[in-house]
Amino acid sequence: MNVNGEKYRTIWVADDGESVEIIDQTRFPYAFETTLLRTMEDAAHAIRVMQVRGAPLIGATAAYGVALAMCEDASDDSLDTACQTLLQTRPTAVNLRWALDLARRTLIQIPPENRKETAYKLAAQVCDEDIAINMAIGMHGMDLITEIAKTKAPGEPVNILTHCNAGWLATVDWGTATAPIYMSHESGIPVHVWVDETRPRNQGAFLTAWELGHHGVPHTVIVDNAGGHLMQHGQVDMVIVGTDRTTASGDVCNKIGTYLKALAAKDNGVPFYVALPSPTIDFTLSDGVREIPIEERAADEVNRMTGRSQTGAIETIEIVAEGSDVANPAFDVTPARLVTGLITERGVLQADRQAIATAFPERVRPAA
Repeated sequence: MNVNGEKYRTIWVADDGESVEIIDQTRFPYAFETTLLRTMEDAAHAIRVMQVRGAPLIGATAAYGVALAMCEDASDDSLDTACQTLLQTRPTAVNLRWALDLARRTLIQIPPENRKETAYKLAAQVCDEDIAINMAIGMHGMDLITEIAKTKAPGEPVNILTHCNAGWLATVDWGTATAPIYMSHESGIPVHVWVDETRPRNQGAFLTAWELGHHGVPHTVIVDNAGGHLMQHGQVDMVIVGTDRTTASGDVCNKIGTYLKALAAKDNGVPFYVALPSPTIDFTLSDGVREIPIEERAADEVNRMTGRSQTGAIETIEIVAEGSDVANPAFDVTPARLVTGLITERGVLQADRQAIATAFPERVRPAA
């Protein structure tokens, strides 16, 4: 995607042929900086502190983390240690486990002397497949936007609300929820995006707004609690969000606050879509509320905020009364009954077990 007119992916192999370069997302929106990952531990750190985030990009980074481990030591023990270390970095995003399972299953079958080259090829394949998936999601989602655009007066935009960042910064390129938006914009369909700020980490205000702005897509940042109000007044035509894990039955786990948007959309007759790349489907789970592990992140994310002061300095301040306890669940689960459709690389599906299994039969696990 575009940054000041230059094309970027979010992750790529550096000029030395071994190190891996990423866009450091902890620096947004105040600076655009890249960081080199030279070791598997660097990759694990990048995932853990959210220099990279978003389920697809986490999976791609983990795949490259295994490749970096193979540069140092291509033994079975090193492979196992790398996979175990990387798996523990973030508990919710299923792409992490998917990428690591793929890497271990592939590499354990070949001699150690061939593992480094194979690991890099595999990581590149994960990245290329992510882009292809997102482009297909974009095309199917654009069809939905096109149908809404037909009901509008000439020049009137389709108003789309999104929550958190499911843009190209959360993937290798294009994004999931944003792919239909970017494709519609580039095709000349007028679109406008309501961008939830997404407290406490402000991925909407910091990341989604930044990337939409650099790509020239009209957008407005709103506080998280404004979405229902806008829906009541007919200012939202559709909601498109991403997902970090979706069950075999269609329950969707996404950034905290997504469930509330789905409830408001249901009450106001606003279509609620989830952009769903197939590696994000967890066919081992059926009940999202009961079975998906929800990451509890540090209290500092809630009781502190970082921003640019009037002097231009980047400062972190306390915003919660001293002595107050803080809870910080990072995700919530939207039940399938609230989801209008799942926008996948194989089309728009009903959020139910049969539709998902029919679309992705090769991923379905037989009953125990």
